[in-house]
Amino acid sequence: MAGFVSRYARAFADVVASAKLDTAAIDRQLNDFLGTWDGSAELRELFANPAVAATQKVAILDKMNATLGLQKELRNLIAVLINNDRILLIREVAEAYRAELQERMGIRQAEIVTARELGEQERSTLVEGVGKLAGSQIQASFKLDKSILGGTVVRIGSTVYDGSVRGRLERLKEALMAG
Repeated sequence: MAGFVSRYARAFADVVASAKLDTAAIDRQLNDFLGTWDGSAELRELFANPAVAATQKVAILDKMNATLGLQKELRNLIAVLINNDRILLIREVAEAYRAELQERMGIRQAEIVTARELGEQERSTLVEGVGKLAGSQIQASFKLDKSILGGTVVRIGSTVYDGSVRGRLERLKEALMAG
């Protein structure tokens, strides 16, 4: 991810916080814009076209906004991305903004890999345990990987907690070979 993406995300999070905006409403509006963006190849091509002036692109954004009803701060973020020829990275900016917001709220992302499908109760218990391990609230995504044989592998940021059977066997193999 380009460094400027995180700068736009932090700046927008600062604006949202200082204006005390409803983050859930902003998130819904951002999803509405991204849905329109993803659903229209013509729109993406138009905004990518260097022959179309930024002022014309912003005018198109304002026409879209009549339907979408974006808060002025979100509309302004998109206009800034257009004016700085960064609009094609709107999805990356949105993801970075959401990550920044979650970090500010003390929520950490965790990827939990299991060898089998888990029930809701098992997932809840696992997320609670991971939250205690991380010392923060966790928003988890689950993946299935039968190659780990059993147990779980948890990734929080750059930290990996490998409690899988495969991981244990690999560590046992290394210990046996070393000594």
